[in-house]
Amino acid sequence: MRSIVSIAIMFLAAALVVPKLVDRGRTTQVASASAVTAAPVLAAPSNNSRSIVLDRASNGHFQTEARVDGRRLEFVVDTGASYIALRESDAARLGIHPTQRDYSVKVNTANGVTRAALVQLNMVEVGNIVVRDVPALVHPDQALGVNLLGMSFLSKVRWTHDRGKLVLEQ
Repeated sequence: MRSIVSIAIMFLAAALVVPKLVDRGRTTQVASASAVTAAPVLAAPSNNSRSIVLDRASNGHFQTEARVDGRRLEFVVDTGASYIALRESDAARLGIHPTQRDYSVKVNTANGVTRAALVQLNMVEVGNIVVRDVPALVHPDQALGVNLLGMSFLSKVRWTHDRGKLVLEQ
């Protein structure tokens, strides 16, 4: 019994530490996306999987275009974000219009505490990777500078970070 608890504690510690090491020094929320967006480069599929390789942009972040419910949006990949985070104006382009009372989820960000609206996205596509039924949070535009591709998407794909490249695979 003691060894099971010890192993569980090791896995929990690894789950908490590894993402922080991967993104050391990066803040949870990005103030601006003024740098040039890195174009995703498709990698050769392995074992009948779909994959995409993202190069680090000049601002140090991984940026990509995604299709959300058929519409194109720009994202910064954020392993520190629990959910996909959408700016209210971009959510409106998708036909998502939360009411004031829908902003009931308390969110702690690098810029402080704010409220967001929980929504469900039918489909999110990054390159040839498709994830369905993805929860997301809609934030007021003044609380979020860019859309974030968070763990509600990333946890449904395999991803690795190596030498300035982020590989997503499905």
